[in-house]
Amino acid sequence: WRERERRHHERVDALLAGHLERRRRGIAHPVEDFLFTYYSHRPAQLRRWHPGPGVLLEGGEDRPDSGGWYRQAVGTDAEGRPVRGAALDVEAFAAKRGKTVGFVRSLLSAVQQRPAHLGCFGLHEWAMVYRMPPEQVRHAQVPLRLGAEGTDRVVESHRIRCSHFDAFRFFTDAARPRNGLQPTRESQIDLDQPGCLHANMDLYKWAYKLSPGVPGELAADCFELARDIRELDMRASPYDLRDHGYEPVEIETPQGKAAYVEAQRGFAERARGLRSRLLEVCDRLAMT
Repeated sequence: WRERERRHHERVDALLAGHLERRRRGIAHPVEDFLFTYYSHRPAQLRRWHPGPGVLLEGGEDRPDSGGWYRQAVGTDAEGRPVRGAALDVEAFAAKRGKTVGFVRSLLSAVQQRPAHLGCFGLHEWAMVYRMPPEQVRHAQVPLRLGAEGTDRVVESHRIRCSHFDAFRFFTDAARPRNGLQPTRESQIDLDQPGCLHANMDLYKWAYKLSPGVPGELAADCFELARDIRELDMRASPYDLRDHGYEPVEIETPQGKAAYVEAQRGFAERARGLRSRLLEVCDRLAMT
């Protein structure tokens, strides 16, 4: 298991290197900082490796455990000899975090059973700046690719049907009535669907919300998916990010729409596999 831990550290260090260097130098990034500001998991927490439930770490009794989630345990090796080590205390985890496990399992199970609805074209980002005064735009340091009036025209010429509450809640007051749905926190399980970029990005959130119950490799896989989705999310947004090295996905054109849907379909497929793995972990954490 120490080799697995070492590989996890190397992988996460490579994923975090750019962010940590920019943070040291006080440089903001309009795309990548989202994973460390909107999401509350700290880089050091992502770097910490966990085996997940049902795994005995041979010789791991002295392994630092700041959360108190591990207990000493005894198992057997391939020859049936007793082996001492440490393991996640699943019973204690279920007792203290069972409500969270139940919610995550219900949400992910509901999403997994639905067909993916594609073709939203990332219009949630456009609705977040619709008719907004320039000084209030979230990424005011980055220009709007079509300008304020052009951005508003894109919103007004499209049918918006955003189903994800945590995107919808950032719509401007003028944009909210234009959405075909009015999602709430209470309706999240009923409305989230597997084609939604933000619902798939949030697999990372659910992975770390269940830490240390989720294997480190799975948490890192979810982080990588969220990172890749974030890039598409912003490339298809109204912001002009070419100075940061991101070519736009021009969703106001037929070619841009086609490119967006193709990428969205690929992310939905990747998310389906990760969601399945998270559901398996939920089942084990719920002791069912």
